Amino acid sequence: MKSIMKINSLKYLFYLVFILSIGCSSSDDSSNNPEIIDEVIDEEEETEEEEEEEETPIYAEIDFTNWKVTLPVDENNNGSPDEYQPDTLVNYGYQTLEPVQPYMYDDISDSSLVFYTFPDVSTTNSSYSRTELRELINPNNSRENWTLFEGGEMIGRLKVAEVSENTESGDDYHKVIIMQIHGIISEEDMATHGFSSNNGPPLIKIYWKDGFVWSHKKSLIDESIDGDDLLETSNNTWYDIKVNLGYVGYDAFDFRITASDARIEVQLNNEDPFIYEDISLEKWPYENYFKAGNYLTSTDVNAFSYVKYFNLNITH
Repeated sequence: MKSIMKINSLKYLFYLVFILSIGCSSSDDSSNNPEIIDEVIDEEEETEEEEEEEETPIYAEIDFTNWKVTLPVDENNNGSPDEYQPDTLVNYGYQTLEPVQPYMYDDISDSSLVFYTFPDVSTTNSSYSRTELRELINPNNSRENWTLFEGGEMIGRLKVAEVSENTESGDDYHKVIIMQIHGIISEEDMATHGFSSNNGPPLIKIYWKDGFVWSHKKSLIDESIDGDDLLETSNNTWYDIKVNLGYVGYDAFDFRITASDARIEVQLNNEDPFIYEDISLEKWPYENYFKAGNYLTSTDVNAFSYVKYFNLNITH
């Protein structure tokens, strides 16, 4: 009798374990539950979408339609800095140009375009190298430019990311020109005077100096000079008025240059703009073009600079 009861108890225990195991299996098996399957699929799709969004790089907002770039090297051995025209840079074409990539390249970590330069090859009228954009209002003709009467505006967000120490002067670091309005002799004046070069002086140069942003503007030494004598580009005719616009260090900042008839505004971030209005602007005899990038004003063999642009726009 005891053995029969023992057998029955074991059967009951086995039956109880079997029932419980079926219950747990049914409750844990999501493969038999359509709602749970849908939730898992949705979660997987959301994860995939998030990964795709994270992997899509965001580049600096710069339209190269009206910009060419000058590099600090002469890889084609023609005696001048290498240049690449707008049609090779637009639509991210610069990303496929192997000679350009060491000097102008994307940093997707902060959506910037990096301009790197060091002393090497310079243009005819300068001792300094650059990785710099030059405005072409007509992408096919660098001789077409604009007058102050026609005006124009350049706005950019940028930062000096790194620059070499200066051991040759009182400055702590080498100076970098980050924006310009550059003068150029018009085709009409070239033909009239038979000049061999159309190079004019820079009207506005925006410098980074030891963390401060400075504006240099060309002004007449003798304001009575008039006529063709104004086309004399030497330092005997034009000199720089220098204004400290404020400190930025190595932080990103916004900068605006607005040129109009006999008037120029320069503005750092949201500070009050500094306004130039004088007889030198009234007499400015040159046409103009914008420049932006990294123009390192040093020939020190150990010098270098990195400038980042997050966006850059020009309007006329």
